[in-house]
Amino acid sequence: MIRKVLIPLSEEEVAPRFDLAAEVLLVELEADGRILQEKVLILPEPSAERLCHMVMTERAHTVICGGIDGEVFDYLTWKGITVIDDVIGLASAVLRRHAAGGLKSGEIVTTDNSFRPS
Repeated sequence: MIRKVLIPLSEEEVAPRFDLAAEVLLVELEADGRILQEKVLILPEPSAERLCHMVMTERAHTVICGGIDGEVFDYLTWKGITVIDDVIGLASAVLRRHAAGGLKSGEIVTTDNSFRPS
């Protein structure tokens, strides 16, 4: 089954806060973790509401982010979206870690794909 992952960006890193990202990386992953498609989408301005709308319209299954407001977290999980929050690192390294099946909330992922729980 193909899964869509949305990662709010701050340049090449996971954005430190969900509501301050104006760019997102949207990735389609095969069940085995292979990346089928990647694209960067740009919002006119940072907005938690617009990002939530994008999550829903793009039919993302998972959101990987840094900090996220509790109300937004609750809304997304209520909608059936898996939220992996408090993640720090380059988006590419974080995505590799997630595709391998081991990313957890609160992790700091380094460029060599190692990690440290926070």
